[in-house]
Amino acid sequence: MTKRRFFDLALPLFFILFLQPNALAQDHTQWGLPVGAKARLGKGRILDIVYSPDGTQLAVASTIGIWLYDVDAGAAVTLLRGHTDWVLSVTFSPDGKTLASGSLDETIRLWETSNAQHKATLNGHGHDVRSVVFSPDGKTLASSGGYDGTIRLWDMETGKIRTTLEGHGHDVSSVAFSPDGKTLASGSWDEMIRLWNADTGEHQQTLFGHQGAVYSVNFSPDGKMLVSGSEDDTILLWDIETAKVKMTLTGHTDSVFSAAFLPDGQTLASGSWDNTIRFWKIATGTIKMTLEGHTDRDSAVAFSADGKTLASSGGYDGIIRLWDMETGKLKTTLEGHTYDVQSVVFSPEGSTLAGRSQDSMILMGKTNTGKHSTALLISTIRLWNANTGKHKATLGEHITRMPCVVFSPDGKTFATGSDDHTIRLWNADTGEHKNSLQGHTDWGTAVAFSPDGKTLASGSDDYTIRLWNADTGEIKVVLEDHTDQISSVMFSPDGKTLASGSDDYTIRLWDVDTGEQKATLKGHTDRVTCVVFFPKGDTLVSISQDHTIRMWDGSTGTHKATLAGETDWVTLLVCAPDGKTLAGGGYRHTIGLWEADTGELKATFDGHTDHVFTVAYSPNGRTLASGSWDHTIGLWDTNTGKHKGTLEGHTAGVHSVAFSPDGTTLASGSEDGTILLWQFNSPTADFTE
Repeated sequence: MTKRRFFDLALPLFFILFLQPNALAQDHTQWGLPVGAKARLGKGRILDIVYSPDGTQLAVASTIGIWLYDVDAGAAVTLLRGHTDWVLSVTFSPDGKTLASGSLDETIRLWETSNAQHKATLNGHGHDVRSVVFSPDGKTLASSGGYDGTIRLWDMETGKIRTTLEGHGHDVSSVAFSPDGKTLASGSWDEMIRLWNADTGEHQQTLFGHQGAVYSVNFSPDGKMLVSGSEDDTILLWDIETAKVKMTLTGHTDSVFSAAFLPDGQTLASGSWDNTIRFWKIATGTIKMTLEGHTDRDSAVAFSADGKTLASSGGYDGIIRLWDMETGKLKTTLEGHTYDVQSVVFSPEGSTLAGRSQDSMILMGKTNTGKHSTALLISTIRLWNANTGKHKATLGEHITRMPCVVFSPDGKTFATGSDDHTIRLWNADTGEHKNSLQGHTDWGTAVAFSPDGKTLASGSDDYTIRLWNADTGEIKVVLEDHTDQISSVMFSPDGKTLASGSDDYTIRLWDVDTGEQKATLKGHTDRVTCVVFFPKGDTLVSISQDHTIRMWDGSTGTHKATLAGETDWVTLLVCAPDGKTLAGGGYRHTIGLWEADTGELKATFDGHTDHVFTVAYSPNGRTLASGSWDHTIGLWDTNTGKHKGTLEGHTAGVHSVAFSPDGTTLASGSEDGTILLWQFNSPTADFTE
């Protein structure tokens, strides 16, 4: 039986970032770079993972391409580039010689696994390709076309569409080939299951019975029955020959996201969002056993090849549990992930279990020893020994998102904050990971170096600000007076004061030496999104979602002025090096420039096609860089307002840009889970549009 879900609610597409700790020391940082970039730190967010049939390779679909890993070595072998948008799904052919990938770019690509060469591109879908699956003999590929409710069957010898299966009125959530490959079953959000002739594409039957979306369909080992799980909390057993419901299994109290036959064909397993996994005797329809223990929704289950062990992940509790299928007892608990585990996969021979989590790691372990063996830097994927439950390896270590990037004053280091609760320091020349600063208990949302580079400040969603020794990584002091998330931190030019903006509507000024609060600036009536000191330190500017920009005395915190004009779209500001101009972006496609003294809007730069959420001046103030949700970075001449060029290479919104102190490098952080370092020949380098 061959089966892959097209839109598996049990395994939501949590897009994950994975950064290698030794970044540029690895060749992969140079693979497939866009024009103008000198390095890529991070491998993009994960959208799908799959083992090769022999278990030696792991294919990872990401926001920037497909990564192939050597499982034993835990190392990236190559990056398959060619898709022009996110890769949503990957699958190996039964013989392991071909890899198929589906993408948001509406195409399917076929790759030769022996040499990583592109074999063919299959065009025909008018929507994103959510999933791809081979028939048991490998001669046919089935693909889903996103929201159009269609399935396409492709001839693998010719690469041409054999037929398009139409009839569903909503998203196709699950498909399965029968064991003999002659029938294809599809489940949909339209509450129906359809059976198709896999050779001709002819519609054979429509199965009515569920009162909610069908999330899972699966054939019995002998192909005579079909099982379906639904949003209506039920499991239906169907007779394939008569297309009638043989049995309705009730007992779950929430949606059934997965239902499958065990290899013996006598037992059925079902996973539900009621936090339980149930096993049913097919002959009687009675519950054989119920596995409980997870504290949140079971979001993924997988059987070992011999059917003796079940692995289950418990949603947000970050725990994987291994169950003995003969006794129904818990064998061991695998702990190590710090976020929800979205998928668990056994290697084909059953010796290794891989678990993928939103904590940005892939951990893999040997199932016969329970030891953790290796780590690919992705969404965490962890490898475990399935017999002993020991952790073997972590294939990945960093983040889902990096909301902030900043260079040190000497340009030798840059810092990133992320949602994995860590602050990371990187060598700006080599891209090598220098240190991980741990202590926050929630997202790291803001980072700033002191002017002398000796102290790093980090703000977090845990309501705290931490001051770190930038050389040793030791915590110097924790600032804890805010009552909501920290959105922005910035040192005064003399380094003696730290300003912080928060969702608690306030700005606070802190004495850097003592850690004591100097002042609380009140006046905003909504969350403060940005705080900026003028170069002389005499003025502090704050922006809030109350649609105002306020100016304060940088020493006393006294309110000086509120900028006039239309500013309700602005969410961030930066000050030009000479202190005369403020540049800002936000919920428009433009960048605004304001006179710092009067608050008068002096110019706007137009060119982006989506919101602008980050801007940065070059050290000499002649160039302004802007990052947008349109995936691009714009470069602007601040004197003339001329658009100097566009940097393209990210596959998602750009939320952070920062120039190195010498102006020759621009770092950009993106929702695609990567940082790109862009090389300028000089601080005033021009780019061709």
